[in-house]
Amino acid sequence: MLKKLVFKSLIATYKFTASAFALLPWRFGKGLGLRYLSEKAIQAGNFQKAELRAKELLSLAGAYKSDFPRGNIIHHGNILLGIIALKQNKIEDAKQYLHLAGSTPGSPQLNSFGPNMTLANDLLKTGEKDAVVEYFELCKKFWQMDFGKLDYWTAQVRAGELPDFGANLTY
Repeated sequence: MLKKLVFKSLIATYKFTASAFALLPWRFGKGLGLRYLSEKAIQAGNFQKAELRAKELLSLAGAYKSDFPRGNIIHHGNILLGIIALKQNKIEDAKQYLHLAGSTPGSPQLNSFGPNMTLANDLLKTGEKDAVVEYFELCKKFWQMDFGKLDYWTAQVRAGELPDFGANLTY
């Protein structure tokens, strides 16, 4: 019960220290903390630290054989590693991480709100249309409530346009 209260308090205020959140004793909280730490390290330009945290996040996936955090961990860990690779001009690596992110088994969050499109957006800006369209196809396997967005975005990309991914840049 205490764990649930602490977790709800941390989420409700979103005013937590990254190190404290990543040190939470239960895996789900640790996963959220590691994602946050990796994102902050990317923003600070500390790609070595960001990569370390993203890989630590991915290492948690094995702890969840069928639980929903597994899909989130696989998706976000690979998105983070792809963003890091792209910032280091490792485009082929970034494309591979995008593919791995799209290969997630999904989760209640991914299945309803959809995947994060930050890496896809950044790769489109470098001209990597095929990798992004492939990502959209992979996402169709789990994003059942996309309301036609993936098909619409695919058409836009094929027409040479950059889609407005809206909230999917922040999920």
